[in-house]
Amino acid sequence: MPIVYASDAFLKLTGYSRHEVLGQNCRFLNGMDMDSSTLFQIFVVRRGNFLSIGSFGGNGNIEGVVKSCRINRAVVVLSKKGGLMRELTQRRIRVLEDRAELSFKAALQADLVIAGSAVSASWIEQYTDRYPTGSSQIVWWIMENRREYFNRLRMVLNRAKALVFLSKSQSRQWLTWCEEENIKLRSAPAIVPLSVNDELAFVAGIACSLNTLSFTPKRMIEKRLKLRNFVRKEMGLTDEDMLVITLSSINPGKGQLLLLESAHLVMENYSSQESSRLRGGHFNLIAGHHSRSLFEESNNIGLPKEQSIPSGPTNERETKNLRLSTLSLFESGQRIKRRKEQSENKKMNSNTLKILIGSVGSKSNKLLYIEKMSRFLSLHSNLSKSVLWTPATTHVAPLYSAADAYVMNSQGIGETFGRVTIEAMAFGLPVLGTDAGGTKEIVEHYETGLLHGPGWRGAKALALDLQFLLENPSVREQMGTRGRRKVERMYLKQHMYLKLTEVLLHCLRTK
Repeated sequence: MPIVYASDAFLKLTGYSRHEVLGQNCRFLNGMDMDSSTLFQIFVVRRGNFLSIGSFGGNGNIEGVVKSCRINRAVVVLSKKGGLMRELTQRRIRVLEDRAELSFKAALQADLVIAGSAVSASWIEQYTDRYPTGSSQIVWWIMENRREYFNRLRMVLNRAKALVFLSKSQSRQWLTWCEEENIKLRSAPAIVPLSVNDELAFVAGIACSLNTLSFTPKRMIEKRLKLRNFVRKEMGLTDEDMLVITLSSINPGKGQLLLLESAHLVMENYSSQESSRLRGGHFNLIAGHHSRSLFEESNNIGLPKEQSIPSGPTNERETKNLRLSTLSLFESGQRIKRRKEQSENKKMNSNTLKILIGSVGSKSNKLLYIEKMSRFLSLHSNLSKSVLWTPATTHVAPLYSAADAYVMNSQGIGETFGRVTIEAMAFGLPVLGTDAGGTKEIVEHYETGLLHGPGWRGAKALALDLQFLLENPSVREQMGTRGRRKVERMYLKQHMYLKLTEVLLHCLRTK
């Protein structure tokens, strides 16, 4: 029989929310193929940022395992930045203030120890030095992808039972470094990408645990449109403006100055007609399935359709008539095409590019780099008028809602994963990203966005991409729609928890 009523006491006892319980059979409390008498303990070592410890849903994902198997959870927090402490308090998860002996003893009693970033290295080293057998408990979820972090970790990497990375490119990079240093890992790394949190999914109009009968995904899409109009009005934007945003700490690795240089090229050096010709030809070469749609669209401007041309003339007179007819149709089509292009060019001239750079005031910003950006803008007053700045904030939904495209311009080996990339896609934004790191695993070239290389050469390609999207709002919308669907298929909370569940269960079942 399904559960039709759940008291507050029941919810407090089980840890489930009411919407997770109603309609379920009581047997769901037995867990997933596990003995209900089993008691697991999970000890988590984290720095303070976005991972929601214990926020795991309830249908076949890790919280179903955690709750139904009566898992005890305790956390030692290495850094209290971000919103982690508040969330731990809300979920009644025990936090140990001591980072040494007390936390070591608590971890030793656990079945699993989850280390949540590279900064856990010192704790792991001290713990395994004190209790060598403790290494068989450690699952290390590494979020970083810089050599400096690897150098800190290399002496203790093989002490973890399992390593977890965010992307395939990050995993390959770390395995390459391990090979260079002759480090043998205990098992092959697992891949668990991050996800869009429920709060953003809710505002984006994607089905999630926060939806109610009054706030359905359809209703939230309507509200998001109102939010978009309101924010754009506050920013002084018109419907013809294309707002491109990038949200991250401001430093050379994130490529904000290169983005400004790309925007300057768009405004000063690229005519609309030339850019459209260059990008259009490239578009047809790269994506053949778009060529068909372009050919079909050409028929809408007066050019003869293929099936309207006879298979062949039967005599000289018909040949002459066919030539005249074809010439007349061609000239007519060309005139209509020129008029349409003139109309479109006139419309394009009224379209303007706006760039919004986020995270002003973040403690991670590099002041010298910001000064360099300011000097560049001072030399190009037209560009300066088109650049908007916003302070560092966790309230990013209004910015995503107001935007038309997102730029992920990380340099070097690229972004480890780039959670902002999938957040932007959730809001239906095409992503212009560097062809490196985790970004190229998320963004499908000419499907959900456009990829460009790093450095100055990449900046010139990014300028073409910006111009192309500026001139083709329908393509922007199509890419954004495909990106949103990809998020719904792959990057929601339940997808991340399912992958993490598989890793944890495998570790619990193997010695």
